[in-house]
Amino acid sequence: MSPASIPTFDGHNDVALRLYRTAAVDPATAFLGGQDEAHIDLPKARAGNFAGGFFALFSPSSSRNNYSSMAGERYDIPLPPMLELEAARDPIVTMLSLLLRVERASQGAVTICRDTGAIRSAMARGSIAMLVHLEGADAIDADLHMLDVLHAAGLRSLGPVWSRDTIFGHGVPARFPSSPDCGGGLTAAGEKLVRACNEMKIMIDLSHITEQGFWDVARLSKAPLVATHSNAHALCPSSRNLTDRQLDAIRESGGVVGLCFATSFLRADGNMNPDTGMEVVVRHLEGLLERLGEDRVAIGSDFDGCVVPRDIGTAAGMPLFYEELRRRGYGETLLNKIGWSNWLDVLERTIG
Repeated sequence: MSPASIPTFDGHNDVALRLYRTAAVDPATAFLGGQDEAHIDLPKARAGNFAGGFFALFSPSSSRNNYSSMAGERYDIPLPPMLELEAARDPIVTMLSLLLRVERASQGAVTICRDTGAIRSAMARGSIAMLVHLEGADAIDADLHMLDVLHAAGLRSLGPVWSRDTIFGHGVPARFPSSPDCGGGLTAAGEKLVRACNEMKIMIDLSHITEQGFWDVARLSKAPLVATHSNAHALCPSSRNLTDRQLDAIRESGGVVGLCFATSFLRADGNMNPDTGMEVVVRHLEGLLERLGEDRVAIGSDFDGCVVPRDIGTAAGMPLFYEELRRRGYGETLLNKIGWSNWLDVLERTIG
C-alpha cells in the first residue's frame, strides 16, 4: 500500500488567515493554483492526500506579537489586548467570504461541509472538505446574534478564546515553561455560549483556553471534549499543552485531541525551530495514544499558522509522516484512525 493512501482530515489550519493577508493575488487563485509559501493549497493537498479539515476564521490583533521570541530556556509573551467587537467582526466576515469564493471557483474541488455526511461525501469524490471553525469568539456578541449568523453560514466549531481574552473567557499566553493554569475560566457569557453551542451542535474547541476554563467547559458541556491542536504537557511543559488530568477527562468524555505540528508545542525545550526531527513528533503521538487510546487521537496540524518540522514541511509531506509511523510498526487501521476517521467519529457525535 502506498504512503499516500492515508487521507488526512486535519483538526486545525490557518489557510483563511493566509488568504486574508494575500493582498497581491486573488485568494481563490492563490489557493487553487498554489503558492510557494503555503502549507496548504490545492496542489499540495492533492500531492499529500490532504482530504480536508477545520479551516479557522481568526481576528488578528491590532499589533502582532513577536512569536519568533519563543526560544531560549524560558519566555513569556503577554496576551494581546481584547478586541472591540466591530474590529473583530470585519476579518471574520471577510475570511468566511474568501472560503466561500474558493469553493465557488473550485468547480467542485473544494466543498464547505455542514455535517459529517457532507464530509464523507466530499472525501469520497476527492473534494477538499472544509469545516468552518472560529478560533476565538471575539466577533460574537453577548446576545449571540453573530453566532446565529455564522452557524447559518456554515460554522460548526469554535474556540471561546484564542491566546487573548474575550467576553467569554481567558486565553492562554505563549509561556514556557508554564502550567495551563494561568488565568480565569469562563465568564457568565461564556457559560451561555457553551450551552448555545451544545443546542446548535457546534463543537467547542479547548486548545487555547486556560485550565480553569477547560474545567468549566467540562462541567457544562454535554458534548465530547475536544482540543483541535494541542499536545502533551508532560512532554513539553508549554502553557498551551494539556496535562494528564485534562487528557484523562477528554478520554472519559469520548473526545479527541489533534496532534499539533507547531514545534514550540512539541519540543522539550519549547523552542520554535523547524529543525525538529520526526522522532519528536512521534514521541508526542505515542504519549497521546498511551493516555487517550487509539480512538481519541487525530491530527491538528496548525498548518499555515506555525513553524512545523522541516521533515513534514507542508500538507504534501503528510505521506512521509505516515511512512515513518509504518516503519515503527503502526498498522493501517490505526493510521486511518489517526489520519481521518477519529475526527469523523467525534464530529458525527457532536455536529451530526
